[in-house]
Amino acid sequence: METKIRLAGISGSLRKDSFNTALLRTAATLLPEDVTMEILPIGDLPLYNGDLDVPAVQQRPEPVNIFREGLKRAQGLVIVSPEYNYSIPGVLKNAMDWASRGEDSPVIKKPVALMGATPGLWGTVRMQVAFQPLFLTLAMPVIYKPEVLVAGAEKKFTAGKLTDETAIEMVKKKLAALTDHIRKNSIA
Repeated sequence: METKIRLAGISGSLRKDSFNTALLRTAATLLPEDVTMEILPIGDLPLYNGDLDVPAVQQRPEPVNIFREGLKRAQGLVIVSPEYNYSIPGVLKNAMDWASRGEDSPVIKKPVALMGATPGLWGTVRMQVAFQPLFLTLAMPVIYKPEVLVAGAEKKFTAGKLTDETAIEMVKKKLAALTDHIRKNSIA
């Protein structure tokens, strides 16, 4: 029997009725049987402050420790986010700043799959491109294909769940590509 693969899921939106959080929750239900996803909240993380980010884990703020421990348990990341002003939402950039700092960073070299949903026509493509320098710096392999860019989101979700069959199939394929990468590279 194969080892269970553990993923960490992060939504880049704090909105209660966020399409992106709904997309992440839907993705968590579409995983293969041997894969689990822990959705990590980021709303309680303080703004990044290097004075608080000391190497001794017990000296970081508790929400940061909890977040980083969740990332440490995972073999890969699923980040689902809106696009704000053609870029990464501040709350998500803040979370990645906390995750990426220090020699004990829990995200270095971990594969990541990006997805996004928006009422607009571009489907978060610019947010996904804006992430590339960060992932390159952290040596995080990005699962580029298939792209999951859910445009016109208000027509593709019902009662907080993704219902568009084409988008659902793309999410399944993206998750399969991520888990295949993890298996092939013995990260699990």
